[in-house]
Amino acid sequence: MLKVGDKLYNVSQNGFTDFMRYTFSEVVRLTKTLAILENGERLRNVETTSALNDEICYAQANNRWVYWYEVTDEVLRLAQEEEERIAANDWFNKRDFSLEEKRMIYKFFQEKGQLQPESIDGGESLGNSIENLQDAGF
Repeated sequence: MLKVGDKLYNVSQNGFTDFMRYTFSEVVRLTKTLAILENGERLRNVETTSALNDEICYAQANNRWVYWYEVTDEVLRLAQEEEERIAANDWFNKRDFSLEEKRMIYKFFQEKGQLQPESIDGGESLGNSIENLQDAGF
């Protein structure tokens, strides 16, 4: 059973292609059958097994298919990584890049070896095209 001070989390996703959204809260009050979280959620204070992953969890009082789990260091690490993915995605989606900024990003990926040779007209790789231009005196 839960006790005051226990830290719990819930993970939601809006479709299979959405990011994992972590919500964290702490038990602040107990009744005979419920644990009330600091964010207002009410959980049944009875351990159950998740239908999703067979882990021990606590079901929400008003929807027994919404599960809350005890927080671990691994979960905190995963949540941080997911928050970074969301922040990066939001940043790129909200921004229009100038050609110079695109060039800077391209050079960064090139320096890190993250680019695959791309095919351009005639089936030549970008590297071969640049070499051909340099050989031609450009």
